[in-house]
Formats: sequence, C-alpha cells, structure tokens
Amino acid sequence: MQNRQIVLSTRPDGIPGPEHFSAKTAELELTLAEGQIAVKNIYLSIDPAMRGWVSLEPNYLPPVQIDEVMRSICVGEIVDSKHPDYAKGDTVYGIFGWQEYCVCEPNPMVRKINPDLAPISSALGALGPNGLTAYLVLNELGKIEADETVLISTAAGGVGSIAGQIAKIKGCKVIGLTGSDDKVEMCVDEFGYDHALNYKTTENLEKAIAELAPEGINVFFDNTSGAIADAVYPNLAMNARALQVGTAAVESWEPETPLGPRRDRHILTKRLTVMGFVLIDHTAKAPAALQQLAQWYTQGELKYRENITEGLENAPQALADLYKGVNTGKQLIKI
Repeated sequence: MQNRQIVLSTRPDGIPGPEHFSAKTAELELTLAEGQIAVKNIYLSIDPAMRGWVSLEPNYLPPVQIDEVMRSICVGEIVDSKHPDYAKGDTVYGIFGWQEYCVCEPNPMVRKINPDLAPISSALGALGPNGLTAYLVLNELGKIEADETVLISTAAGGVGSIAGQIAKIKGCKVIGLTGSDDKVEMCVDEFGYDHALNYKTTENLEKAIAELAPEGINVFFDNTSGAIADAVYPNLAMNARALQVGTAAVESWEPETPLGPRRDRHILTKRLTVMGFVLIDHTAKAPAALQQLAQWYTQGELKYRENITEGLENAPQALADLYKGVNTGKQLIKI
C-alpha cells in the first residue's frame, strides 16, 4: 500500500514554511506485529509547538530529523489491529504524523475517541490538547478562584479561546490580547471575555491593560512571551501566577537569546509564581479533565472554532499561516 507523507527536508532558522518540507510516497507494510495498530489519519493538527519540534534548540521532545515524517497529533480510524485494547473501526487520537497511515504500538498518548460525543475533529482542539492545556494550566497551575482577574494572550486561538471560557465559567474577570479587531470582537461576543485588546494597534499596551485591571492581574496565561508579556508583567498583582504556555512571539532563540525588560524585580517584590507548562507532563490528569470539558460542551457552555484546510499537501503552508495569525480557531488539515 502507498502511504503519502510530508517530511522535514531542511531545518528552518526561525519560522518553518513550505520550503522546509517535501512530499514523498512510502511503501506501507500492513502485516502487523503483535501489539501494533494501523491507523488511517483523518485530521492532522497544526500547532505553534511545531516550530520547536523542528528546531535543534533544547526542547521537551527530541527534534524531528531531516527526512523524517513531520510530528503531528492526529485523529484517525484503526484499519487493522493486533492489540487487545484496540479494534478495527475504533476512532483514535495520537501522535501519528503528517501522513495518510501510521503503524505503531500504542503509547500513553494514544486514546480512543467517542465519535457520538462531538465531531471527531474536536479531539484535536477543544476536547483534546487545546482544552486540556487550558483546563490544566488554569486549574492545576493557576489555581484560579472566582473574582480573580485573568489575562490571556492569543485569546482567540485554539487554546486561548477555551481558557477564556473556562475562566468565565469559574467566575473570573477575563481580559484577552489578540491580533486583530475581528478577533477582539470574537473574544467578547462569542467567547465571553469581559474585555479584549488588539495588541498590534493599541498604542500603549501596558497602560491599556492597567486601565482595564486597575487592581492588577492575578493569573497571566502567557502564550507568547516577548514584547506582549513585557507589557503584562508590570500589571501583575501581588502573589500573581504567570503561566508560560508558549513563546509564539519570539521568532528564534538562536544565535542569541532575545533580550527584553528584566522581570526579576516584579517577581521579587510582588512574590510572583512563574511556571512553565508542557502537556505531556500531565497525562495522568487528562481523563478527569476531558470528562469535565465534555460536560461543559454538552451543556452548551463551551464553544470552539475550527479552521479546516483540505489536503495533506497543504499542511506546510497552513503551519506558516498559523504564525501569521491567519486562522480563526483551531487549525486542522483534513486528508
């Protein structure tokens, strides 16, 4: 059987684009060993973390190698199985890569999906990694409480939009930072934010945040780092929690680490707690979190958007567009 794949062909310096990938067709052997499953991918996820995955910079996962299938979280259908816990026809989620088919042994990241609960694509977004990240960051690390003020950067994105809704469900005042006037409107009208700012057109972002949160920000959900975070830190309240979820605003960490305003004094004088979050560290807590997310979804309390691009061959361009902020909602590829 032929298996279409997208592989990393050259290593990018900064933002990856179509020029760094190439298409190939590989022979697929469907004679499985004991314990293996064969998955036909249906949806592929496009995520900001992919920039780190293709870089040689130190990261929480080893870099994708040249000529290796691009790493990606996917949803697909099992077309053959020699694993006792998985059957042909099951819908599953896992790191299966930018390819039509994947043969693998299930690991802790692989899980079954109930296709009757919601569209299966949601398992890559609101009812998957994006929802889990939003839920676990706010509840496990941020320990948000009612009446606190929460600020979220990339507030209209796949993670940010879910985080904003969870914070509102928990009774918080929620402020969002996003990159267009349309997304500002989306944050307020669709996702329930109390306030949102277009960081690209706001003349003095630090001052604008101070006006919206005169008593300070209690929880900062930081998806960007960089200059955006520089405007937030002076506005953090005493004993605030700054949760580093992404660094999308920093184009490259090499050859030199980019510098900005020093945050040490804020951390010291305000007794801040600064924590980093990587989802793979919290897999044991995923089932309970997913159950709560599903309950909110079925009750109509959780909304999400998807930006679906057709065709495996369009995955590299979709990744480049993600960093330009072209998408509205979770970016997916449908094969």
